[in-house]
Amino acid sequence: MTAVSEPAPTAVGPVRRVSPRTTIRNTLTLTWRSLVQIKHNPMELLDLSIQPIMFVLLFAYVFGPAMSGSVERYLPILIPGIIVQNAMFATMSTGFGLNVDITKGVFDRFRSLPIARTAPLAGRILADVAKQAWSMAVVLTVGIIMGFRIGTSPLAVLPTFGLLLAFALLLSWASVFIGLTVSEPEKVQIFGFMIIFPLSFLSSAFIPLSDKYPHWLYNVMYYNPVSQMASATRGLLVGHDLAGHGQPVVGPAVNALLWGLGIAAVFIPLSLRAFRRRV
Repeated sequence: MTAVSEPAPTAVGPVRRVSPRTTIRNTLTLTWRSLVQIKHNPMELLDLSIQPIMFVLLFAYVFGPAMSGSVERYLPILIPGIIVQNAMFATMSTGFGLNVDITKGVFDRFRSLPIARTAPLAGRILADVAKQAWSMAVVLTVGIIMGFRIGTSPLAVLPTFGLLLAFALLLSWASVFIGLTVSEPEKVQIFGFMIIFPLSFLSSAFIPLSDKYPHWLYNVMYYNPVSQMASATRGLLVGHDLAGHGQPVVGPAVNALLWGLGIAAVFIPLSLRAFRRRV
């Protein structure tokens, strides 16, 4: 009789617990990994640079003379609106990049490493926040070259960018959820355009609100988070609204952040659940 040898039981070691300090270090390391990739794939940064420049030039020279009589008079309206719109478009790169990493098996390799499981997700999000800051700086620089002037104080750029990045970070969780649930990276962009384009143009980012609109449409445009963020950005950088009156900042900023917190409260649990299922 031939003895049948049974495979020896595999010893299962204790689950490795990662300390908060190690989690932060892993997250920062993977954030740097995502940023270093730009050197090998510069098109990723060009996408965040060329698109906003095209929007600024097209809107300024096509709509500026019709909306405000000249390009220079339209820039105080346009630049804050373009910065907000571009921040929202940039959030889609988070979901796109996550989906690419997952479909190419990058997250499978991360899972085999002794690192915090959430570090790849957090690292991708933080890296994209840094890319968004670059994109905002590009829009502001192009606007200044074209004649846009900060009407409050140059130091107002810092709270403006801080507010926009906080709003984009909260909003990016919707992009994270989409990136974790769709099967192909291109579908992330489709969902993004379906959501961001209506939000951008049904707002006061590029045009003043008017009582000529139907009442329901006026309310949609007024309470739109893009309108609130554009008003806060315009108040910080320009100091007045589309009609030339003093523009409050605190109220619109709080409203925009409340929108962002509401979106994050919905999509953070959904994203973490989808992340645990897929990775």
